[in-house]
Amino acid sequence: MFKKKHQILFFFLSLLLLLTLLLNISFGQVSIPIKEVVKSILGSSVEKETWEYIITNYRLPKAITAILVGISLSVSGLLMQTFFRNPLAGPYVLGLSSGSSLGVAFVVLGSSFLPAVIAQFFVSSYGIILASCVGSLFVLLLIVLVSKYLRDVMSILIVGLMFSSFTSAIVNILTYFSSAEQLQKYTFWSMGNIGNISWQNIGFLSVVIFIGTLLSIASLKPLDVLLLGENYAKSMGLNFKKTQNIIILSTSILTGSITAFVGPIAFIGLAVPHLTKLLFQTSNHKILFIGTILIGSIIMLLCDLISQMPMSDFTLPINAITSLVGAPIVIWLIIKRKTI
Repeated sequence: MFKKKHQILFFFLSLLLLLTLLLNISFGQVSIPIKEVVKSILGSSVEKETWEYIITNYRLPKAITAILVGISLSVSGLLMQTFFRNPLAGPYVLGLSSGSSLGVAFVVLGSSFLPAVIAQFFVSSYGIILASCVGSLFVLLLIVLVSKYLRDVMSILIVGLMFSSFTSAIVNILTYFSSAEQLQKYTFWSMGNIGNISWQNIGFLSVVIFIGTLLSIASLKPLDVLLLGENYAKSMGLNFKKTQNIIILSTSILTGSITAFVGPIAFIGLAVPHLTKLLFQTSNHKILFIGTILIGSIIMLLCDLISQMPMSDFTLPINAITSLVGAPIVIWLIIKRKTI
């Protein structure tokens, strides 16, 4: 089904993913030999109990979360860039991230206006996740409702950007009337954090992302047709409205769930699809889909590895690292495309 060169690329990317996974778990404030990491993953006894505890309770959950983030945002970015036929479209272009931010802002920055018992729940980790999900779902429902009255995809893109501006304005108003403590908590959430997710939450997140990924797989063939334009796709018998709803729903599930659990993560969904297209030199979305999953996972693991500052006591915000890595990649890709 795939050309030999694509199969070779898949093989080497899979090996690179395995290597980055082992390095991610091995390095940190406490360095653990890769041999011991492999033993722990395979279920064998590790030389030191403290190493086993660190791997099982901290390093491995964080690494799995990084992979889930890389898969979700990269696939969402691929869907959005093809659907809108816009190279600058990303997973947050529909305003889902802004909806999540609005939900979190209401409960974190507006907690002083809520009864004490309710406020105590909403400022907890589960309360923030719930608020983020509700905010993202609210924006999704608005977009689905509005899309029924719009004739072309560019109008949906503009509406998504307007929702982002509107929700950002409300967040700014809430920020203006918030205390320093509330602002600090909201700022930490907006920086992203993949290190505080329990195994139970990882299990739930994995199921949600699996559902979103299955929906995105159903849209791969229609996306190949959409590359030739909306009108051509309709003339080929494509049910455009059905395809549009599947793409919006899958992107919303993937992006909304990630934003709810780890916060907004920048540039991964924008940079990885471009990098994948450049590496594989194809427009076949089945190939690009697998490629974005592998490359997105690798880049997220590398960004997390950098954020841990190996052999030091510092941990940098993951959102800052993805931006530092992603922005130069996008600039380089744009320059390279212009010079080819």
